[in-house]
Amino acid sequence: MRKLFLSSLVALSVMSFASEASGAKNNPLITGGTGVYGTLPFTLLTPQDYEEGVIEGIKLRNQEIASIVNQRSVPTFENTIAALDRSGEVLTRSILALSNLESASGDTAMMNVLAKITPAISEHETDVVLNEGLWQRIKQVYDNKEKDTSLNPEQKRLIEDTYESFLLSGAGLEGEAREKYRKLNAELSDLNVRFSQNVSNAMKDPNAVLWLTETDLVGIPDAIKASYREAAKETLEAEGKADDGKAYLVTIFAPSYMPFMKYSQRRDLREKLYRLYSSRNIGGEYDNVQVLKDIANIRLEIANLMGKKNFAEYKLQNTMAQTPEAVNDFLENLRINYTEPMKKEVKEIEDYAKATEGSDFSLMPWDYSYWSDKLKSDRYAFNDEDMKPYFELENTIGGVFGLATKLYGYTFKENKDINLYHPDVKAYEVYEKDGKLLGILYADFFYRPGKSPGAWMTEFRAETKDDEGNKTIPLISIVCNFSKPVGNEPVLLTPYEVETFLHEFGHALHGLSSEATYASLSGTNVKHDFVELFSQFNENYLTEKEYLDGFAKHYKSGKKIPQELIDKFIKSSQFGAAYACMRQLGFGYLDMAYHSITEPLRASADISEFEKKAQDPVRIFEVVDGCLTSPSFGHIFSGGYAAGYYGYKWSEALDADAFAAFKENGLFDKKTAAKFRKMLQSGNTVDPMTLYKEFRGKEPTVDALMKRDGIKK
Repeated sequence: MRKLFLSSLVALSVMSFASEASGAKNNPLITGGTGVYGTLPFTLLTPQDYEEGVIEGIKLRNQEIASIVNQRSVPTFENTIAALDRSGEVLTRSILALSNLESASGDTAMMNVLAKITPAISEHETDVVLNEGLWQRIKQVYDNKEKDTSLNPEQKRLIEDTYESFLLSGAGLEGEAREKYRKLNAELSDLNVRFSQNVSNAMKDPNAVLWLTETDLVGIPDAIKASYREAAKETLEAEGKADDGKAYLVTIFAPSYMPFMKYSQRRDLREKLYRLYSSRNIGGEYDNVQVLKDIANIRLEIANLMGKKNFAEYKLQNTMAQTPEAVNDFLENLRINYTEPMKKEVKEIEDYAKATEGSDFSLMPWDYSYWSDKLKSDRYAFNDEDMKPYFELENTIGGVFGLATKLYGYTFKENKDINLYHPDVKAYEVYEKDGKLLGILYADFFYRPGKSPGAWMTEFRAETKDDEGNKTIPLISIVCNFSKPVGNEPVLLTPYEVETFLHEFGHALHGLSSEATYASLSGTNVKHDFVELFSQFNENYLTEKEYLDGFAKHYKSGKKIPQELIDKFIKSSQFGAAYACMRQLGFGYLDMAYHSITEPLRASADISEFEKKAQDPVRIFEVVDGCLTSPSFGHIFSGGYAAGYYGYKWSEALDADAFAAFKENGLFDKKTAAKFRKMLQSGNTVDPMTLYKEFRGKEPTVDALMKRDGIKK
């Protein structure tokens, strides 16, 4: 996923007033990055520096906004729209660095700083969009844009984007409504952070783990066992406890949780771990039930202030889908096509399990991964572990980066002089085929305690250009949670971890390839349901031998991955495709349900019942008491995907359709790649559907997606 931290209004600036800042001598967040290419010296920064950077950044941006508003000149693109886009360099740099490191480190001090400073950030952003003088200048430029013949298409796009962003953020409100919006926005910002930090803290809860012995690990592959043993050793050492060498620790973090659910023969332990995972943030210190109700209710209030009946109607105005009806029709189309194949898959798995478990066996959520893997292994003679020897991490890094080389001519060179925020992180210079520096890529691959779960792409600095066309290169970061190597053992990735790597790398390429002038239109600052196209597109190459032969070699024998194994992987993946789609639809339906409410959720409202009703149309398993998705659903309650989770499937339809062009013309066809790269470079300077139709020659359909999933022949 692409992690969202800022509104589009707090954008990277190429102007700086930092020389006026107090304390600038000692804080690189204020003075600017002092490292290679303007990178930040992370090891020299303290939590206090991040707080000071944000506070000083707000002060400086207020001065910049005042300069725009108080000038006597007639509002123009340059003195108003461009000046606004280029304001806030110190603030943006500080917020991006703080937000990124808080997620990647899980450091308590950083979490405290972010929680403390978020109200001030929210208040500042609200002050900007509700600045009447600024809004009137923006509106005047917008109203006169067709008369100004000097404007190029990107400048017109920025005028329209700025106007729409302000309008959707309350700039058109008057009187009491403006103050109410200000208050609601501040409350919402605080709740978003609280929700996110509750999720992170619950993942670290020492009670949400299984302490096991070797006899409990029947069916677990040796490499996974070793990681559980290492986790136990590290935890006991950190707590100052004796280690007798017999303890194994399984946590609810994905690299630990997922293999256990797939391989453990102990159904009782699978159920116990599932319940620990699915009941986090329900009750106790990190309870999110009331928090999520408050978030949903405030979003409804904001939507009503904007004249919309629900938040989905309000939020979807600035997307490719545009309306809740279009989203619901899209989700319903997938539901209709995937329901019966999903039921067939689940029944086959259950029938297969009954041969071992007995005729009264009923498949439960904690059984799916285990028995589907068993069936796939039996039917296709395939197991994820069969592919791991071909995906040694260093080779895979070369292969994933090599995809950009084959398609776009990019090359990567590690730079060990760049200061890093953790010893596990690596930094790479990224070059175009003509040798020109494109940007810097930070890669943070390994799980560590406290690190937020999942994988994501972020940026420390967006790509921009000044008035003379001089480029500021982007500083992009991808973060994963792969298991760290144990001793001298190599790191071997599952095919799904490689898929995750390819996904986040696609987001990174979107940021690195940007050729926009203005930060607000740069890189991944595109419509929400368009952004996942570029990440999900990359995943298609995972099943192409022509691509895999470049790096997927057995870490011992050096032999290339056999076509037979790839075919088995494709067939086994297609077997679970309907289930995977319905699971995603479950998240999408739940998201739309929360953001389609037209009456506030009462404090006494039963979230269990709300969630059940929302997901009933796409339900796979019966509801498990005490287990919920909503209280830990960070994507929609703290991650920027509110009324937007459908975008994953929407973009999946786009990526399947886009990849079909490469299947037709050649996996690395230069002309097709050049047309696709144009979309990568354009950011939000052109309407996404216009860009897509220029690339493909037509609007996308779901046909290619259903063919890829084996649903349609």
